Formats: sequence, C-alpha cells, structure tokens
Amino acid sequence: MTTHFITAEIDLTETPEALPKAVEAELQKRGEPLRWAVTQVDEKAQTAQVEAVVTTEG
Repeated sequence: MTTHFITAEIDLTETPEALPKAVEAELQKRGEPLRWAVTQVDEKAQTAQVEAVVTTEG
C-alpha cells in the first residue's frame, strides 16, 4: 500500500450537502481517500481546491 498527497478541483455547482460526496467520488478515482480538506475556493469559477491523502495498492 502506498500513500499519495494529491490536489483536485471540485465543481461547486452542487448543493453544500452534496459537496462531500462529490469530493469523495473524485478522490476515489485516484485511490482510497484517508483524509481531505478544502484549501481554496474560487468564487468566480465556482470551484474548490481540495488537498487529500489517498492510498493505492502496489
């Protein structure tokens, strides 16, 4: 098992209640998320930058 630090950009057009599910879905594409945090929001572009630690096999 290997851990990786990644960043991802998430669309904020989702409702606030749906944001955690959108983040988890995006992170699942890159591995199993251990933890994540929204680190920046671009109000004009309606996106959020997320930093996360994920694990992958191998």
